[in-house]
Amino acid sequence: DEPYFDTTVPGNVTALIGKSAYLNCRVRNLGNKTVSWIRHRDIHILTVGGYTYTSDQRFQTNHHPDDNEWTLQIKWAQKRDDGIYECQISTQPVRSYFVNLSIVVTFIDETNELVVMVVKSGQVQGRNYLRKWSLEKSRRKWGDKTVFMPTATILGGPDLHVDRGSTINLTCTIKDSTEPPAYIFWYHHEDVINYDSSRGGVTVITEKGEVTTSYLLIQDAVASDSGRYSCRPSNAEGAVVKVHVLNGK
Repeated sequence: DEPYFDTTVPGNVTALIGKSAYLNCRVRNLGNKTVSWIRHRDIHILTVGGYTYTSDQRFQTNHHPDDNEWTLQIKWAQKRDDGIYECQISTQPVRSYFVNLSIVVTFIDETNELVVMVVKSGQVQGRNYLRKWSLEKSRRKWGDKTVFMPTATILGGPDLHVDRGSTINLTCTIKDSTEPPAYIFWYHHEDVINYDSSRGGVTVITEKGEVTTSYLLIQDAVASDSGRYSCRPSNAEGAVVKVHVLNGK
């Protein structure tokens, strides 16, 4: 028999921002065919069978042979993850099952009660919440509501000037997170900073807590250390600062 989808599996999934999202796909009579997950926003193949085809470490697939389920897990879900995902069987022509993922945020209302609202493409979904609002900041007043989202900030930005030969000290804070980030990567331009590089003198110190702080220390600054630095935690949008190394005196 040809493979087919169990259409009783939910086609709409919601996930709390900063937590894991699980998208399920149940296939019957798979045989020697394979199951893939594709993100429709950019037509990106995320997984094929048990293999992951994206550099984003938050994505992985879990196969449950007992119930023939292929689950796409998205760790530390972000607002950009909302949208349609396609579970695809490698038949000719291919067969597809679509799952729509919505991300939810929490806020405190005027009675100090915790309220959860679904956000889709920057718009609150709900009869009393139809006005568009920006999610660029972690805590933003919307009417009498305060919205909470994890955010990263590099202190002293957007530009930081240091003298050549001194120490570059960048401090990144992550606030309003339901839990500390699993990891924080520092980038110089678009390259991950390698603490074991031949340059030497690079140190990262991270203190996790209600407010997580990561310090990037680069000793004996030289001109090539100038440029764009970004702090990218697992559970929040990244923050950017531009460093200028001056000749000094």
